[in-house]
Amino acid sequence: MTILLVVDKPKSWPLHISGVEVVAARTYLTDPAYSESRGNKVFNLCRSYRYQTAGYYVSLLAAARGHKPLPDINTIQELKSRSVIRVLSEDLEEQVQRALHPLQSDSFTLSIYFGRNTARRYESLALNLFNLFQAPLLRAQFRRDAKTEKWELTSIRPISVNEIPENHRDFVISAATDYFSGRKPRARKRAATRYDLAVLVNPDEPDPPSDERALKKFQKAAEAVGLDFELITRDDFHRLAEFDALFIRETTAVNHHTFRIAQRAAAEGLVVIDDPVSILRCTNKVYLAELLTRHNVPTPKTMVVHKGNRGDIAGHLKLPCVLKQPDSAFSRGVSKVDTAEELVQEVSRLLDKSDLIIAQEFLPTAFDWRVGICDRRPLFVCRYHMARKHWQIIHHGADGSKQEGGADTLAVGEAPDLIVNTALRAANLIGDGLYGVDLKQIDDKCCVMEVNDNPNIDAGVEDLILKDALYRELMGIFVKRIEQRKRV
Repeated sequence: MTILLVVDKPKSWPLHISGVEVVAARTYLTDPAYSESRGNKVFNLCRSYRYQTAGYYVSLLAAARGHKPLPDINTIQELKSRSVIRVLSEDLEEQVQRALHPLQSDSFTLSIYFGRNTARRYESLALNLFNLFQAPLLRAQFRRDAKTEKWELTSIRPISVNEIPENHRDFVISAATDYFSGRKPRARKRAATRYDLAVLVNPDEPDPPSDERALKKFQKAAEAVGLDFELITRDDFHRLAEFDALFIRETTAVNHHTFRIAQRAAAEGLVVIDDPVSILRCTNKVYLAELLTRHNVPTPKTMVVHKGNRGDIAGHLKLPCVLKQPDSAFSRGVSKVDTAEELVQEVSRLLDKSDLIIAQEFLPTAFDWRVGICDRRPLFVCRYHMARKHWQIIHHGADGSKQEGGADTLAVGEAPDLIVNTALRAANLIGDGLYGVDLKQIDDKCCVMEVNDNPNIDAGVEDLILKDALYRELMGIFVKRIEQRKRV
């Protein structure tokens, strides 16, 4: 991959970085050699990214040419919006307070050079801001609020090379050199691989969607079908443009970095599972309740509860019933209430967190069905049994302990047609990604409890029937989608 530094005037460019090509913006925009080349990575270091300036068009046309621009047009637009800056920076609130708390002044300027800062104590903050606003050279301004004494990010903007202090330039050259050489090709694998797959994980997550053994099986399957498999974390946000596809194996949520990473990857043109639309739809149970009801997919009797109708729950559903916060997952945020007093207390608690919550009739069963679906095809069927003497699959103790019920796996052909077909109906309303549809069966009827994006695939459970073929099937879907996208 050729690395291009696109600048206004190469002759006056003061930073001499080995292994890169410095090219004038006008040349990049007008020379056919650049419009016809493939596989370039473009670092746009023009003085201005204003609308319809040369700097703006460099990033715009780089994307159209299939190059990898930094910053891209999305980032350029985000850097102009104070509201976007405020929303995106909220994820770093604790880190900002921790890093800047010792300062005596009420304002602070942070220079970010390819994700780094000259002071080691600010390196982590600089990297995380670079992950959110991917431009090579940035300057962030912080202000301490006089009333709350909390620091807030007031602005972040790209800077030109002329704004780099003279005593920072050697550091910038070093940071840029490290950045450009940070992902060296691994020759042994490159000869056999066609595309690059990033797999997002969180090494500290207590209940990840795939355990370590499963991840190793995914890697083996990926390499067998021509994918270079690399585990990444949230700190690799800035590297997404290096890959052809993203596979999220970290528990997802909308108000979370997994959603922002999925959004950015999709904007970069990567094949993404879980895609941001699926995350948005599956992680909110209010949305799911409305969607499934509108399309006549059978569900338990359900109410969308708000402060105005909270008094109708007992009469509509009877007790006991189940209450769910909209973004509940892994049996957390879900409670069963048996009495009117418990109902009032729990509804009040949940409505303090969300304007809408879900109430459902309680359907006791010995196990829940889980149908794993990808590319609109069922791949595995499991029965997840309830935890011992508990009404859920996972019993979270008040002391932080956790008890899980067992699981057994069936071939898709062994499972009842009603279960599989109902699961497909529900999943197809979400999209063509990877989903786990949970259902309950009572006599000859079944109902959908929820559709999960990012379903568990653990070694020895979901893969019990297909074994390694399950992993290869999923990796093959990535290859097929990458090739389809490259033909467009």
